[in-house]
Amino acid sequence: MRTRIENLQGMALVQDEAHEHAYLRGADMDSAFVLNNAFIEMEAGKIKEFGTMSDLASSLKTPGTRIIDGRDRWILPAFIDSHTHLVYAKERSGEFDLRMRGATYAEIAAQGGGILHSAAALEHMSEDRLLEGLLDRLAQARTTGTAAVEIKSGYGLTVEAECKMLRVIQRAKAATRQPLFATFLGAHAVPSRHHGNKDAYMQEVITEMLPRVAQEGLADFVDIFCEEGYFAPHHLLALANASMQLGLPLKAHVNQFTSTGGLQAAIQAKALSVDHLEVLTKEDIQDLQQAWTHGKGPMPVALPGCSLFLDIPYTPGRALIDAGLPLAIASDCNPGSAPSTNLMLCWSLACHQMKLTPMEGLVGLTLNNAAALNASDRMGSIAIGKEAHLILTKPIQGLASLPYHFGENLIERTFVFGQ
Repeated sequence: MRTRIENLQGMALVQDEAHEHAYLRGADMDSAFVLNNAFIEMEAGKIKEFGTMSDLASSLKTPGTRIIDGRDRWILPAFIDSHTHLVYAKERSGEFDLRMRGATYAEIAAQGGGILHSAAALEHMSEDRLLEGLLDRLAQARTTGTAAVEIKSGYGLTVEAECKMLRVIQRAKAATRQPLFATFLGAHAVPSRHHGNKDAYMQEVITEMLPRVAQEGLADFVDIFCEEGYFAPHHLLALANASMQLGLPLKAHVNQFTSTGGLQAAIQAKALSVDHLEVLTKEDIQDLQQAWTHGKGPMPVALPGCSLFLDIPYTPGRALIDAGLPLAIASDCNPGSAPSTNLMLCWSLACHQMKLTPMEGLVGLTLNNAAALNASDRMGSIAIGKEAHLILTKPIQGLASLPYHFGENLIERTFVFGQ
């Protein structure tokens, strides 16, 4: 059945054949097209038609169409979350309590907390229970506008446990309508059995884990946590070389706490995205500009929920956009440093703390996140033929109302494949 939403106050991030882009960067992020007094039609999971109500009045209306009144409401592309860690066994609220009492993230990790704590808990949990938790989090994400989600492994740190996490993601793909993307993050931390020997563990990741993951078709991407105390730029380059040979694009955690060359290594490796970027030097931004000079470089991805939770600097989103670069915004939802799937809150943080305009924030949550997943041809904007992943708001004054009302959920419905 075809569904039509009529009398919409506005529809944001509309693209037609003449103005269809895989991503927006710089000043273009604030000039995405808006259609007022609009309608949109969906059928068979795709966007079939859209336009103004005057266009609809002068055209033949399809009989048997389900009609939804969108008066005083907006339609937006549904959010895409290009960076999450949604498969985990237990929350780490105990560590949160320790931090509120003065312990630092690094101190908790040094005492066996952090990623290693999550890995220990996951080892003993069944796939069925992990899947149940993942599906609950995906359902929660839908309530705040998220349709498509990237999900990383990284709490396994053994061949079997990493594959278990990735199998759970594959099972979730069959159990939910939401489009899901799986990322192998074996290089998340050094397990205790390697006694801090990063080179030895990276060799295990490259020679044992990665080939198994690729052979079983468990991942769409590969990732690494390149940071002081975790993995170094040369580890990133070695992993990138191995993953490239297996046809798996690289994504990279870089510059979360320090600027130590991880960004430059990711650029050299032609990474699909560079995520975190809370600590950027002037030279880092210049290197990103250079990477984007002759076409598409790695998509910068900001994770403002992590900055809020850990009380660390926010990615300098305003500086990146003013430098002519694109920016995506994701949740980083994980049990240790960003325990929230709420991208509506991340939109508010991007505006309030990173100084983005409401439209720039929306582009970061949708079209540019699609680019960070090589999925711009499928989703991320309102265009005929794209998958019908849409947000219908409650009655609002305008687009800016959504990030303005921080912490509030002004979403009436989230459509995934038109449903």
